Amino acid sequence: MSRPSVASNGESVVAAAGGGRTPARAVWIALAIVYVAWGSTYLGIRVMDRTIPPFLGAGVRYVAAGALLLLALTAWRRRLPRVAPRELASLVAVSMLLLVAGNGGVTYAERHVPSGLAALLVASVPLWILVIRLLAGDRPRRATLGGLAIGFVGVGLLVLRGGAQQGVSVGHMLLVVGAAACWALGSWLSGRLPMPADASAGTAIEMLIGGAVLVALSPLSGEHWRALTEHASADSLVAVAYLALFGSILAFTAYVWLLQHAPISQVSTYAYVNPIVAVALGGIVLGEPITAITLAGGAIIVLAVAVVIRSEASSGPRRWGSFVPGRRGPGARRRIRDTPTERP
Repeated sequence: MSRPSVASNGESVVAAAGGGRTPARAVWIALAIVYVAWGSTYLGIRVMDRTIPPFLGAGVRYVAAGALLLLALTAWRRRLPRVAPRELASLVAVSMLLLVAGNGGVTYAERHVPSGLAALLVASVPLWILVIRLLAGDRPRRATLGGLAIGFVGVGLLVLRGGAQQGVSVGHMLLVVGAAACWALGSWLSGRLPMPADASAGTAIEMLIGGAVLVALSPLSGEHWRALTEHASADSLVAVAYLALFGSILAFTAYVWLLQHAPISQVSTYAYVNPIVAVALGGIVLGEPITAITLAGGAIIVLAVAVVIRSEASSGPRRWGSFVPGRRGPGARRRIRDTPTERP
């Protein structure tokens, strides 16, 4: 696929063969895949957690997804992807933050936190990226800072009131918030460390590393590997397979395609559509209560994220590029060349 160029408004523009644009229907199909696949991961994690220990389940998910993706890439290209030592070190650091601390924390917390609430708290990742940028000396626009302040009002409302209404402790809610902050730090660092130019290979290796660490942590946290074969229910095993195939591989592939064929401002809508999908699925499939506090806090967070993303998009490609998760490596500020970090 051709590389996208970056227009003056920070959007990627890719012309199809013959000078035409990518059909809108194809873009919306890919967006729908991202919305549903990533929005449903919280439901999948909640189902997996029923009978499979969280670190073990998350580790198996990522090892399986990474291995399948790496095998597919090797078969397609007829060679094993290569990664430089410095890039491998970066992948280790980023995977520890994204997959071990980020996804591992969310998976562990969802034993107690409803999937919809978890998704709404994880939706604060763009806000945490903005906090990290502020600490690093960046000076965003006033509208962006206003969105940040509004967003954390929503986070506080959910942590202090939303969880209590559903019998969830503040500690477990804060665990999800901490996981989101780790995810944000990993996303921010991935744009500043030497990462592989081959996005697909880098992501596959990242998933293998993170998955292996999670599996290794499993017995250290008191989990038993035999639970996967002796105690796991059919729906939990299906959830692991769904998370690996759809939540990791399919959504990842759709997002890579979107980054090369659609404006980044349109692609980034996943940040505030996914939590809505997650809340709806949690209520419909799992019967999770959707209280007034959940709706209010979630609406505040989603609105704030939309304000922040739109404000940054209007600031031009340089500032916009430093905000969007997944813009990695030395060339990240010059062009959209890599993938987003794979979501919980």
